[in-house]
Amino acid sequence: MWVFGYGSLIWRPAIPFEDEVVADLAGYARRFWQGSTDHRGVPGAPGRVVTLVEDPRAQCRGRAFEVPEKMVSRVVAQLDHREQGGYDRLMVPLEAADGRRLEAAVYLATADNPNWLGPASADAIADQVLRSHGPSGSNTEYVLELDRALDEIGALDPHVHAVAEAVRVRMGR
Repeated sequence: MWVFGYGSLIWRPAIPFEDEVVADLAGYARRFWQGSTDHRGVPGAPGRVVTLVEDPRAQCRGRAFEVPEKMVSRVVAQLDHREQGGYDRLMVPLEAADGRRLEAAVYLATADNPNWLGPASADAIADQVLRSHGPSGSNTEYVLELDRALDEIGALDPHVHAVAEAVRVRMGR
């Protein structure tokens, strides 16, 4: 089984895997439109984390992890718990950087979940991010680590970069 990471799984997978590869998912864009009340924020003061939204012109670059066969049920249970704040699991086709075609599990949140925050400007998202902190740490860390990790894998994501830059400006960096 393969798992596609496009958010914190890129820089903090925290799952056992026997192989990993940079991969692209066609038809989806990464957006900070999901609220986090269990990891990067709290109820009443959610952080903002990424989800995928359908966009036929988009391509989302991330990392795909191959889970050892004997660990699949444990990893699925672990990820179902980690992504419980409004995310659904589905299977998607990926194109790996090495040319392989993979089918992978991916977790994404849609507008019909209770933690959905929807679109906002990079400045508004940055303001919310700077105020948010949850059991997994600061929302600022999430944004900046994601931006760094995307740069490391050669992923050009204008939305994530704009939010990260707005956060850095507000922090005086």
